[in-house]
Amino acid sequence: MGGHITQLVIITIFSLFSRYSSLEEGPPPPYNYFEDVVSAGYDPLAYPSYLSTLQDGNSKDFISHTTQLLTLQRLGLTSPSTITLIVDHFGATGDAANDTQAFEKAWEEACSSKGEVILEVPQGKCYHLKPIRFSGPCNSNLTVQIYGSMEASDDMSDYKEDRRHWLIFDRVDNLLIKGGGNINGNGKIWWQNSCKINKHLALTFYRSKNLMVQNLKIQDAQQIHVSFEKCSNVEASALTVTAPETSPNTDGIHVTRTQNIRITDSIIGTEMGSGSRHGRQVTCIQDPVITLMAITYNFYINGHQGGSGSASNIIFQNIEMFNVSNPIIIDQNYCDQDKPCKEQSSAVEVKTVVYKNIIGTSASQVAIKFDCSKTHPCQGILLQNVSLQEQGDTTAKAICNNVKLSEEGIVFPQCS
Repeated sequence: MGGHITQLVIITIFSLFSRYSSLEEGPPPPYNYFEDVVSAGYDPLAYPSYLSTLQDGNSKDFISHTTQLLTLQRLGLTSPSTITLIVDHFGATGDAANDTQAFEKAWEEACSSKGEVILEVPQGKCYHLKPIRFSGPCNSNLTVQIYGSMEASDDMSDYKEDRRHWLIFDRVDNLLIKGGGNINGNGKIWWQNSCKINKHLALTFYRSKNLMVQNLKIQDAQQIHVSFEKCSNVEASALTVTAPETSPNTDGIHVTRTQNIRITDSIIGTEMGSGSRHGRQVTCIQDPVITLMAITYNFYINGHQGGSGSASNIIFQNIEMFNVSNPIIIDQNYCDQDKPCKEQSSAVEVKTVVYKNIIGTSASQVAIKFDCSKTHPCQGILLQNVSLQEQGDTTAKAICNNVKLSEEGIVFPQCS
């Protein structure tokens, strides 16, 4: 776990209620992180090593590579040689029966075929599924078109072999998933037996490269709705991730040990929003706007004491919040247990993080919290045009411990 890995995550979500003139006047110009922070008065010389990975053009090369690879190859017109496989042709019925075996057969055929392959989940049906591992590597460039609904089994015994995953795409490169369909984690039975140990994930992408996930509704996850773990070159857009307020500790999107990821044009409304966890990753939120509604956490970066690795070169930009508890958090002293965790000297490094153009309301009095390590303080944190008001009559406040912080433009609340 030691050492440093340069990575890039871009999380961008459009809002229908955006108040930023840069969005109202048409598409924004190409974004340049380095030029932006410099023009804001941020001194790169104070943290040269932290910004060098963005200066050397890695992020530009990534955007160009991903756009060419995924947009041109995967989003163009299908060629005459494209193979289309429909899950119904493998025995799926979508009539409340267990369709797991049919999906497994369809995946095996799609993955083993060569060339361009489309695997289709038809509209107007609801397919009930036990846990499935869609394993690669595949011989084909796969497109999974989800038009209908996929619903998780509510029988706890179906998860005895793997209690952590429902749908997992494992080592599947060059994958496009889209269609506007619904993925329902059917989490009510899990919420009734809620436990924060061995978190259960509804939709997981693991050790996969060159992914596009578009236009999907993911709802009522057992605990974590979407997770990208040990992936690279990921484009996720137009996702709607929701769970009711009564769902305990349900998370929106997790990004863990993942390089070069952009999440855009989406809405997250769960008990916990979207975050970076467990170090060894970089998160960068770019031009459009993230909309979050009535959730317990917005975008958070945390790491257990005693951890290693880093979360760096991160941008949270153009975000609207509505009644969100704990909107901005960096926590290097994260403790996920009832008893206090033992204080340790090592920690996940957090450096060069930008919060820009963030507005809205906080359901908690503490709207901004930077709880950083005494031995490894947070470095190069910038708040620029951040305005968070507490919902109600009281005034929101910020708590800032062991953080090297700069502020530009209007910032409220401010660290005392």
